[in-house]
Amino acid sequence: MNRRDLLTKGFAAGTLAGMELPGAAQAGAGHVAAAQAALGASRGEWLAMLDRVSRPLFSALAERKLKQVMPVEAYAGEQQHRRKTTYLEALGRALAGIAPWLEHGSDNGQEGLLRRQYIDWSVAAIASAVDKRSPDYMDFGGDRQTIVDTAFLAVGLLRAPNQVLTKLPAASRTQLAEAMRATRDLLAGYNNWLLFAAAIEAALHAMGEPWDRMRVDYALRAHAEWYLGDGVYSDGPVFHQDYYNSFVIHPFLLESIDAVGRQEPAWAAMADPIRERAVRYAALQERMIAPDGSYPVVGRSIAYRCGAFHLLAHVARRQLLPKELPPEQVRGALSAVIRRTLGASGTFDREGWLTIGLAGHQPSLGEVYISTGSLYLCTAAFLPLGLPAEDRFWTGPAAPWTSVKVWGGADLPADHAIDGRHRTG
Repeated sequence: MNRRDLLTKGFAAGTLAGMELPGAAQAGAGHVAAAQAALGASRGEWLAMLDRVSRPLFSALAERKLKQVMPVEAYAGEQQHRRKTTYLEALGRALAGIAPWLEHGSDNGQEGLLRRQYIDWSVAAIASAVDKRSPDYMDFGGDRQTIVDTAFLAVGLLRAPNQVLTKLPAASRTQLAEAMRATRDLLAGYNNWLLFAAAIEAALHAMGEPWDRMRVDYALRAHAEWYLGDGVYSDGPVFHQDYYNSFVIHPFLLESIDAVGRQEPAWAAMADPIRERAVRYAALQERMIAPDGSYPVVGRSIAYRCGAFHLLAHVARRQLLPKELPPEQVRGALSAVIRRTLGASGTFDREGWLTIGLAGHQPSLGEVYISTGSLYLCTAAFLPLGLPAEDRFWTGPAAPWTSVKVWGGADLPADHAIDGRHRTG
């Protein structure tokens, strides 16, 4: 048995079973079984799945073999174009997802040893990506898409400042800053992309590099104008029904305001509303998760799978959940989504790489901009691994999430919208 199998089996051994759900007699048998399994999900099970998703990527990057071994699945006719960006997509998105877990640092326990491996891999991966002599060099600034995934990389650095950013060799930090600045020559879209430009500048600030306040200011002010109410932002001047409030908007607003919010009084004044709106939208997200872990298949980028719940995972990790939403309840809800989207047959190819789809291999769900690297945004659902193992999120007694309770017959208080600090009828 190899080390990976040993780790996976050891983690999965902690999974609980045999729990009774309230209202089980009223709910469908299939939904009860799915919810029951998710209720018993352990931290070890999450780690095993995160390792399964991330290992092919980070191990290949550390050896500077990513472009050699990673397949590129893409929209018909787009494969060659996507090869220019898909590798940076994979690195940036995956690092943003695993970074809070890495920030715990290493220790001699089983999880700590695995974490040490990923910290080493992550540092080596970034060093390879920014080194123009590397076969895995990623052409920052060579395509508009690199704005997006340089920003995800930036968020990963903001989420793991001690275990990744500070451990980069000096030469790599210099190359990284130059790579980030290379994206400034590209025009960001007048939508959520403004937040990508802002996150890059926030990371440059965190690195002690010169940074552009105007790009941050523009993004924050534009999104303040695009706020629609009840925790929802428009993605640019026109509203889109999709998951971009969670994929990008709320998490990037939170990261940016945390990183540089104190640099300007006007930004500091935005901090409380940004957090309040994020908390509300996270509560809405928890209610979107059906008893079987499914959720509405609407809008763009549905192939990001459980990454659709980036915000809910982020708010849980930051311990900002509203008091009516216990952490252990969110653990069950996110576990159900992770199982439903990553546990489906066909999710991984024979070599362990993600395939395009939501519940298995469904390539027609991938838009023209979707490729293999894009799919690693799914790691955002694992952000609560950034909480210590002894946190209530992991140790609290298993609790059904809202839809399990309601469709099982439980009598719950009605949900209400927010408008600023006021509840409306």
